[in-house]
Amino acid sequence: MTPIFVTGIGTDVGKTIASSVLVSALDADYWKPVQAGSLENTDRDFVKEHVTTDGQCFYEVYNLKMPASPHIAARSEGISIDLNKIVDYYQDIKKNSPLSKYLIIEGAGGIYVPLNDNEFVIGLIKRLNAKVVLVSRNYLGSINHSLLTAAICKANKIDVLGWIFNGDYLEYENEIAGWTGYPIIGKIAQLEKITKKTIYYQSVLIKKRLLELL
Repeated sequence: MTPIFVTGIGTDVGKTIASSVLVSALDADYWKPVQAGSLENTDRDFVKEHVTTDGQCFYEVYNLKMPASPHIAARSEGISIDLNKIVDYYQDIKKNSPLSKYLIIEGAGGIYVPLNDNEFVIGLIKRLNAKVVLVSRNYLGSINHSLLTAAICKANKIDVLGWIFNGDYLEYENEIAGWTGYPIIGKIAQLEKITKKTIYYQSVLIKKRLLELL
């Protein structure tokens, strides 16, 4: 099983939509280890509802009430997020899903979001030895945030597959790809309505390029 970790340049950049597209493209399993701010209608629920494939959607290790940084949300419930617990759960997934080829793992927020007082999302990526898909979205400042995220990945020798761009760009996604040296996996246009059909269509558009990069 190849773990593919989906992280973004920030919050609300479309990681869950991108994850759904990746799950559909690869007929993969899905897992979001840490969910904060939604006990009902979780990202796992969204993916299950919007993909047409038969992959499994695994439960969260931590499902926290407060819509905040995971370390703060966990603290509000009197707990601390333990990366060892997440890694152990991942080992169980691999053991119990021997026929699954890919696991899409959705992160919380961006790559430097704190998970506890000492560890960040990037630390979890390293512990899982995952390949990474970077998700960017067009907004004022997104170039800077994209380049900073890529620089952190390079400094930490993270295995980045490439970029997925969400929304309607001002033709600068090619510049971001060029400046960072990470290829474009695909572009997801602004979707007026998100359905199984639209997610499947987007997955068809990126599948060939994604498999080439894998």
